[in-house]
Amino acid sequence: MATVGDVQDEPGQPPALTSLSLAESAKQAKSKEQVITPFDVSGGFDEQGKPKAIDYNKLIDTFGSQRIDNLLLERFEKVTGHKPHRMLRRGLVFSHRDLNSILDKYEKGIPFFLYTGRGPSSDSMHVGHTIPFEFTKYLQDVFDVPLVIMLTDDEKFFHSPKLSLKDVYKFSLQNAMDIIAVGFDMKKTFIFADTSFVDGGSASAFNNNVREMGKRTTINQIRGTFGFNDSNNIAEFNFPAMQSATAFATSFPFIFGTDPKKVAKIPCLIPCAIDQDPYFRQCRDNAPKMGFLKPAIIHSVFLPSLRGSESKMSASDADSSIFLSDTDNQIKKKIGKAFSGGQDTAELHREIGGRTAVDVPFQYLTFFLEDDDELERIRVAYEKGEMQSGEIKMACTKELQTYVSGFRERRKAVTEEVRKEFMRPRQLTFKGMPGEKEQQDARERRIRALEEELERLRSSQ
Repeated sequence: MATVGDVQDEPGQPPALTSLSLAESAKQAKSKEQVITPFDVSGGFDEQGKPKAIDYNKLIDTFGSQRIDNLLLERFEKVTGHKPHRMLRRGLVFSHRDLNSILDKYEKGIPFFLYTGRGPSSDSMHVGHTIPFEFTKYLQDVFDVPLVIMLTDDEKFFHSPKLSLKDVYKFSLQNAMDIIAVGFDMKKTFIFADTSFVDGGSASAFNNNVREMGKRTTINQIRGTFGFNDSNNIAEFNFPAMQSATAFATSFPFIFGTDPKKVAKIPCLIPCAIDQDPYFRQCRDNAPKMGFLKPAIIHSVFLPSLRGSESKMSASDADSSIFLSDTDNQIKKKIGKAFSGGQDTAELHREIGGRTAVDVPFQYLTFFLEDDDELERIRVAYEKGEMQSGEIKMACTKELQTYVSGFRERRKAVTEEVRKEFMRPRQLTFKGMPGEKEQQDARERRIRALEEELERLRSSQ
């Protein structure tokens, strides 16, 4: 059975890029541009072969997305009546495609839905995994909209020689329980694992959208977008169509109804890490050809590794990450060893101050500390040398212990019965949901589909 320690991160969760591995690569190429794809995340190297931090401003230009600026944040607050999440306020959610369009529709009372996901490559999630889900929960609460969460266990199976179908399905169920513990509203949230959902009686519309997307996507497009070559298996080439299909409301008639013209007009907003953007560029290119709206996207940065901002937390590298299963003492030890922006001696630190731009404990505080004024106080004190590295590590340790402890308490309440209900195809409750007659018709169609599936299975025995 694969474990956290021996399974590498796969597509959807970028690979571990430790300082040591980056330095080894640097021996072969002194200077290298950054690469950000679902399968490879690297800030690149400078001319001296030193690893560089990811340049998110450059990514906006490279990917052709739009920056989330103060004007957009002001409009967000005006339209929703809610203060922007700390990740929005601090530029950790930094880029978008068509977020203004979503706000336009929300102002007019036009319903939309949220879609996000997780590639279950291990049996334990780390705090970097919960960040996008916490932000997604905030969006669900603010907009009061339905949410679909896709667990791409099949993708992990396709891309990893070490993982079996049994492994990835087991991971998906365990990860689902962790995700539920973030606090999502069961009445408005549907979670599914690809390996179980696509073969069930409720996935016929979903599968049809996969086929329609696949027909319109060429091998050259996939090669160009993802860098695939003849060594990639055919399932890898097909998977982008699967991930795209979830962005269309018509894939889920049991949630949104069965009127194709009406449902096709329901927009989708996808909160995700920036490495997932290539998938949805493909989706946006082909959506109009299928008669659907282009999904809107909102991008977040990566939570840095404990080793430094040149890499990110990785489930395959326990020393780079803080896991949701870590004890308070483990968290304390890991933060104590985290890369510091402090100076070599206390005297020098008091003289010239610390470097918050590279200090991992401070970076973590920007993600997890809610109080803007306190964060600014810490930043100023640290940069002036009034706060030592040990003090900022203590503040970070306390914040993360509180965060993980709260998660552990919520996780205890997530039973198998709760997980099964979240993952059961069903009507969700939200503004603009289908009427009772349409829901009843959909239920009857699902029953017929399940009966036909049962009959097929009996006849095959």
